[in-house]
Amino acid sequence: MNRRQFFQTSVKAAATGAAVFLPLNTTPAASSRTPSSAGNAAGAPAILASCTAEDQRRRLQNIAVAEKGVRACLRKHLVTNYLPAQCAYTLGEYPCRKPWNPGGYDERELDRLKDHGIQLIQLFDEWNDSLRLFGGDKFTAVNPAGFRRFIQMVHRRGMKVITYASPCFLQRTDPDFRPEWSREGDYLELGYWNIARCSPASPGWRAFLLPRILRILDTYELDGIYLDGGYVQNYHNIRRPPTKDEVAAFNETAEHDAAFSDLLALVYAEVKRRGGILKLHVDGADQPRTAGMKVYDYLWVGEGVNNADTMREAVRNYPPYVVPCIDMNYAKIGNADDPYLHAIPYLQFPLLQAGRPFTGERGMIPGVKYASDQDWWMQRCRQAWQYYQAHPDGPYTYGSWDAVPEHPETRPTHARWLKQYQPLAEAGTWAYLEITDSNLLTQPLPANAVASAFANREFYLVLANYGSQAAEIVTADAYVTTDNSGVPAAKQWNLPPRSLKILRRSA
Repeated sequence: MNRRQFFQTSVKAAATGAAVFLPLNTTPAASSRTPSSAGNAAGAPAILASCTAEDQRRRLQNIAVAEKGVRACLRKHLVTNYLPAQCAYTLGEYPCRKPWNPGGYDERELDRLKDHGIQLIQLFDEWNDSLRLFGGDKFTAVNPAGFRRFIQMVHRRGMKVITYASPCFLQRTDPDFRPEWSREGDYLELGYWNIARCSPASPGWRAFLLPRILRILDTYELDGIYLDGGYVQNYHNIRRPPTKDEVAAFNETAEHDAAFSDLLALVYAEVKRRGGILKLHVDGADQPRTAGMKVYDYLWVGEGVNNADTMREAVRNYPPYVVPCIDMNYAKIGNADDPYLHAIPYLQFPLLQAGRPFTGERGMIPGVKYASDQDWWMQRCRQAWQYYQAHPDGPYTYGSWDAVPEHPETRPTHARWLKQYQPLAEAGTWAYLEITDSNLLTQPLPANAVASAFANREFYLVLANYGSQAAEIVTADAYVTTDNSGVPAAKQWNLPPRSLKILRRSA
């Protein structure tokens, strides 16, 4: 059964109350494809499919070490259904003079990403024709045939692919837009976007939106969707009069965006019914305020955040799985290792940016009305365009969050840390994040130092020093580093300022 047939069958079955059964060790997202080379991502995890009794014994023994040894920590979590190796892929420019068209460059780039270990490809707003330049709209591809071809390229390599949509954004110039869907003054003008924030409490907006999001999932061979919130959360206390179309069904508070949560939950349920993945971005380093209701598999954070330390403090206790992306328009990092220092101790792994070069040409397309020549997005486009003209052979910038130019060490650094991180994030791992009381260490942690433990068939300890002074940490057991440095097993560890070590407990 291919993916589209599964979607159609599942919808019919739901309507009639019939059950849909799949073969063992098969998910709807992978029923017609080769399992991913990255940890058998498409099928049953190794801890279920191929573990021996000895493997299970070691896992339980290591969990026992953690359970007895960790007396208090910030968060404890069992790792399941986690794809940490994610990549934001630029398909091409949009707006554009002619549609992007995937070809040989993309074949080679996807080969590189597969070899890198990437499991999930995420596509952005340039996939769709939101300005209706080529006969489409915000819910259809700029180049439908090329889009399908790209999805097939991804799937042939055993990776998954999700694409952009929004539960609230729609161009105010779109012929389908209705003013009663959006509150007065609730819109965003930036670059080529002139977009209303449509109210999640508007029945008319919901009736327009939901079938179109489902159509994206059912039309293309996608593995899920990426939702860009397009909603100003209640805690910002920006009160605007409700639209004529709104129904005040819920009690809205600063800590509960109830109608927004309800809308996200409906989309999430449909994505999961199709065996798919939902990735969500709300705003900056925010999480959705849903009163505990689960509405996503992955949460993107980082857009517009100007301080990586502040972001780490904000997101460190968010429910898994968080995917941080430091916005290089605003934030500065000390070195290429900094994003991993902030993420790995908290069961997070940074996004990689790749694909076609972000040339910035999208900011200078004839006939397109731009909000302002001076906004940050237009300035970023001009900066990228000037650089691309001078360096047509690279190194490239790969997205509007990326540095101009991207630092040459960005991709190899991501691959190096990913290789160390993936064993920690294997399915079946119990993670003990930010340990505050344990017998795993012989003395309290120094100020600004953090330790997290990961127990599965191996036992790992992650040590991080966020301070400006070196930190000395002594472990109760002997460990070895996982960076292939050849350092012998030890119990005493010196962490330079702003550094991270991943240790494996010595047998």
